[in-house]
Amino acid sequence: MHNQLLVSILINNYNYGRFLKEAIDSALNQSYQSIEVIVVDDGSTDDSREIISSYGDRVKAILKENGGQASAFNQGFALSQGEIICFLDSDDLFQPEKVETIIHDFQKDAAIGWHFHFLEFFGDQYEKDRQINVETNSQPSTLPTRDRSGIYNLIPNMNRGKLSKHLPFKLNLATSGMSFKRSLLTKILPMDEQIVITSDDYIKYAALGTSQGFISFQYLSKQRIHGNNAYTFKPDARKLRAITQVLTATNLKENFPKLSKFSNNLVVMAINICWWIEEDKIDLHKLIQNYLTKTTFLEKLKIYTKAIYYRYIHYHINNFILKR
Repeated sequence: MHNQLLVSILINNYNYGRFLKEAIDSALNQSYQSIEVIVVDDGSTDDSREIISSYGDRVKAILKENGGQASAFNQGFALSQGEIICFLDSDDLFQPEKVETIIHDFQKDAAIGWHFHFLEFFGDQYEKDRQINVETNSQPSTLPTRDRSGIYNLIPNMNRGKLSKHLPFKLNLATSGMSFKRSLLTKILPMDEQIVITSDDYIKYAALGTSQGFISFQYLSKQRIHGNNAYTFKPDARKLRAITQVLTATNLKENFPKLSKFSNNLVVMAINICWWIEEDKIDLHKLIQNYLTKTTFLEKLKIYTKAIYYRYIHYHINNFILKR
């Protein structure tokens, strides 16, 4: 059974031809060989499609018009046949033992629906940031003990709207560290294609709120940090982050009503960003108002109460820092 289980590796790509070959090779060169590699090119204008075609029938190719990450996820999953689905961004890499390891972890309990693990950061921008002592996300300098790897049930926490305090250590839940059973992903995809970036947020939150899963304290993938990353290490992209949060929250609330408290908290964060940013925010404001029309009066009251509280805390923290 272990050797027969088919695993689909879905690679989503947009104009990352300079990284794409490394990503595809890392998927093909797995120690576990019962795999299919599906590369979804989202309307690239560089040499990506030539690189994909050079692999012939070693990969399944989907060449589509540009539509964003969610559309790439949807089409890749629709073509896949594996019982386990692994996602890989085209600028990242899988370690050779990645698939073999997650298959082993999935077989520990039939109830496991998802598998998340640590990612090792690398790349020119990451090394540059380290050299000038810039705080780089949440990757620990040393990997914590693997004793904490295991099965986690975070459904009760998601239903209460609280997640961060219950995730072990500071796990970087990024696309290339996510794998799912097909039976679970069928309940989540296809997803709203308006979520054009960081679409993995919707998938992972829906998974955490509907199934127990396995968290591994191993670095099974490498996340490349470079100047063109759409999201990672760009704290100034606050408006884009807020828009993504509201779209994610809207779809979670509609498709997974039990996660309404969690989706409401996502909107609280987006409202705070909306209050603080100075750039044009008409589109963000409309998305927030659209979400609020689908909430009860009590929900609205709690959302704005939390937003005001966090704004107050933020204001006083900033003043304290400025006075020191």
